Amino acid sequence: MSRSNTALRYGSVAKTFHWLTALLILSALILGFVAYRAPYEDSAQLAFKATLFSLHKTVGLTAFFTALLRILWAFTQPRPKLLNGDHGLEALAAETAHWVLYGSMVLVPLTGWMHHAATTGFAPIWWPFGQSLFFVPKDPTIAAILGGAHFLFMIVLVLTLLAHIVGALKHFVIDRDKTLQRMLPGHTDLPQPPAKQPGHLRPALTALAVWAVALVIGANAGLFTSEDRTDTAALAEVSSEWQVQSGTLEIAVQQFGAEVTGTFADWTAEIAFNEEPTDGTHGSVTVTIAIGSLTLGSVTDQALGADYLNATAFPTATYTADLLPAETGYIAKGTLTINGHAVPLDLPFELALDGDTADMTGAVSLDRRAFHVGDDMTDESSLGFGVDVTVALKATRNN
Repeated sequence: MSRSNTALRYGSVAKTFHWLTALLILSALILGFVAYRAPYEDSAQLAFKATLFSLHKTVGLTAFFTALLRILWAFTQPRPKLLNGDHGLEALAAETAHWVLYGSMVLVPLTGWMHHAATTGFAPIWWPFGQSLFFVPKDPTIAAILGGAHFLFMIVLVLTLLAHIVGALKHFVIDRDKTLQRMLPGHTDLPQPPAKQPGHLRPALTALAVWAVALVIGANAGLFTSEDRTDTAALAEVSSEWQVQSGTLEIAVQQFGAEVTGTFADWTAEIAFNEEPTDGTHGSVTVTIAIGSLTLGSVTDQALGADYLNATAFPTATYTADLLPAETGYIAKGTLTINGHAVPLDLPFELALDGDTADMTGAVSLDRRAFHVGDDMTDESSLGFGVDVTVALKATRNN
């Protein structure tokens, strides 16, 4: 069998690419479906779910590069003419389906790869080239758009594949021509295709129209927007001796050996501070944190769930502390309450004063088990026990 195509039949390379791509796409679809539905109620289930997602992503990326090679090979080869090329509408539909398949074979894994790169979360791709893409920032809004596009193009791919399979079976069972046999291994006698063919321009334009319609449907269905957390009320502003003007409150945890970082968007700090200590104390601070404002990449919903931070039952966390001098800088000595559990916590911090402006930075490590966060996650290789907290703020003195 020739490796190259002819006007009558496909060569061995095209056939190999066809069935290899089909196998990879089908495997990725099944793995993604099973991984999405897999439970994660304990560390063993979470590890299995992450393994499934990693396998799904790795197979999907393999399918992406295989599809690229397949398309590049196809553009260097003559395309065998349709055996029913003179059947007008049916031939146009068949060629359109091929163009949609070519595009979807690239768009589905590409948007999935980009969504992975834009998201902070678990289940890495199993390869040595890193998890990020230089042109894709880690951003929840971008991740939501890419996730919606990945799902939408996957639906287009599945529907087109079903139509492609039904068409192939129609040729074999009803038409009894040899369209299907042209893509099977071996050599078979083939009839001469009709001179009339649908061409390439109209099917390609029709495929573009299919994707455009799909995008409109997806946009109207809200696939490209982040879910709003309407159950999270904004914290009321506080007035204190030092008023926070800006700041960040971030956390980092190890999950399956990779760091997952997150940010609380809504928190307040009531600060009393004097440069000169009184009875060994510089002042006090009370911090209130809206748990529901946490963004933690792809595991945000899991982190806010009842088995973890339990944002529904305990919508806020509080930290109340005295501000004391330390050998270098200062230390906040107090109590942190999360998930209904109060734990003593010392937070070392640095403070730069410039008149009535103060810049503060601090960092501390917590043990999530002390707050009964993820009690079922007993394997540290699945979810680390330690949680690194960093805080930075700029405050001005109220005169």
